[in-house]
Amino acid sequence: MKSGGIVFGVTFGMLAVMAVVKKRSSIYGNDEDQKNPMENKKVIFVKDDRDKENADGIRGHLEAVGDVKHNQTFYEKYIKRIIDIILSFIALVLLSPVYIGVAIAIMIDDPGPVLFTQKRIGKNKQYFKLHKFRSMKMATPHDVPTHMLVNPDQYITKVGHFIRRHSIDELPQVWDIFIGNMSIIGPRPALWNQDVLTAERDKWGANDVKPGLTGWAQINGRDELELTVKAKLDGKYSERIKGNLLKGFLFDCHCFFGTIFSVVRGDGIIEGGTGEMKKHEGRMK
Repeated sequence: MKSGGIVFGVTFGMLAVMAVVKKRSSIYGNDEDQKNPMENKKVIFVKDDRDKENADGIRGHLEAVGDVKHNQTFYEKYIKRIIDIILSFIALVLLSPVYIGVAIAIMIDDPGPVLFTQKRIGKNKQYFKLHKFRSMKMATPHDVPTHMLVNPDQYITKVGHFIRRHSIDELPQVWDIFIGNMSIIGPRPALWNQDVLTAERDKWGANDVKPGLTGWAQINGRDELELTVKAKLDGKYSERIKGNLLKGFLFDCHCFFGTIFSVVRGDGIIEGGTGEMKKHEGRMK
């Protein structure tokens, strides 16, 4: 017991030091030209046919209409963060054999990097580097949401199908939680160029909280939902978390255990992404 405690403590200390070192390089914003110009701003989406089509498939841009005024509650700033650190550390240790096994399978199936990073939108629209196990072929377009790809199934590797089906591709984000860019529970982090989703979330205050590994929208439809519906659900989560400590904690627990059941059942995972269920229904009519 004593030896195990020492090893556990040393491991935590080493990871904590790594987290401090890596935290700075994981944020897009150390250089002014990398920083999101809309960080800490309230935004709206303005359609404009002269603009390049964004990751949501619509031409337009974001415009700032004010400043973010949300101050973190005690639960958000301290209790939730402590829970994130403890659970993410335990997960990193216990899941290390899974990480190794998945990494080997990916390299055998499609030679190339095991992990890939994407620029995502964090709390208050700060850009950060999100990590995933690579589930798609090396030739897949970067920074394009799955629902924007033509026949996305063609890009997914054999191993990729399995790890996506069971959400294993998201496991490297446990590290993003440990260093503080994400939380276990929260709105799923949008791509940096998903302007419509970003603006929709601002309507409901969902950008005020840290993005999460899973959240309220994930256990209420996930890929089946339209962007506007997802954003509203994320807003409901944000509203609960900004409330009193007990309600925030209980709602996080509800999302956590709800996710476990959703993953086991494979609910709401449809290759092609956002709103695919509605598209499928439209084809059948």
